[in-house]
Amino acid sequence: MRPAHRLPIKPLLLVLGLAATAYAVALAVFGESTPIGTVQRLWSWVGLQAALLCLLNYFLRGLRWRLWMAQHQRPLGLIEGLRLYLAGYTFTPTPGNIGEAARGMLLARNPLNAAQSLAIFGAERLADLFCLLLMCLPLVGWLLTHVESGSATTLVIAFGLVALAVLVLLIKFHGLLLSRFLWLHEAWRCLATRPLVWLGLTAVAWAAQGLAVWLLCRDAGLAIEPLHAAAVYAVAMVGGALSMLPAGMGGTEVLLATLLVAHGASAAVALSITVLVRVVTLWLAVAIGALALVYSAAIRHEITFR
Repeated sequence: MRPAHRLPIKPLLLVLGLAATAYAVALAVFGESTPIGTVQRLWSWVGLQAALLCLLNYFLRGLRWRLWMAQHQRPLGLIEGLRLYLAGYTFTPTPGNIGEAARGMLLARNPLNAAQSLAIFGAERLADLFCLLLMCLPLVGWLLTHVESGSATTLVIAFGLVALAVLVLLIKFHGLLLSRFLWLHEAWRCLATRPLVWLGLTAVAWAAQGLAVWLLCRDAGLAIEPLHAAAVYAVAMVGGALSMLPAGMGGTEVLLATLLVAHGASAAVALSITVLVRVVTLWLAVAIGALALVYSAAIRHEITFR
């Protein structure tokens, strides 16, 4: 019988505590209102709407995860699949969110091996990255019209050349990459499974989260178009992911606040929005995930020693 895995509660609580402290200090120094006053705005009708949109994001991506689990001969019921998917969010505060790869290993019976779980995680990240990059596109048009012509054009061209170079390298060496990294080959197989289904689920999921960001911006008095708010959030998410910091903490916040200031927000308002956005899009998931993980661990322990 396999013993149930011990939960890394202390490191996760440490990360949560450090992040909460950093947010509170930043608000106390730069914000126009108290940290408690800012967080209390989450209990408003707008805060509830934003939270519900984020829950929709988790639900849709959970359905996507069930699709790929079924491909690995692990069909899961709706409730069980969503419970295990949400439990994986407990490990989001890890470098590159890599801890979420443990989702498939949480099964009480017949868990995935490390390579299979990593493959599904890789497919998740690639699908998310693709849709987030599409969400970034409206920001290109905004740059061309709101930034100095020469600077904006240079920036867009530079990003275009980098993207083209990456695309060429991927096309040229995709065979070598797939043969060298078996998990990547499995991830590609996941993406080849019903692509229109996972693409639709992923696109709507991130659109819902982008809409949540726009609602929080509007509630804070920032006049910004929904597509631009979603694009700002997408750029911050991609930048945070590339930083390889736990849950993108630090990089995501700096990018998000900077782009909000560029869209006309004061530093205080941008910081306040950033905190609210990260609470509903990140820490809400971590909190729900922790509850789901404790419940899943209890179920696994019961089955193991039955």
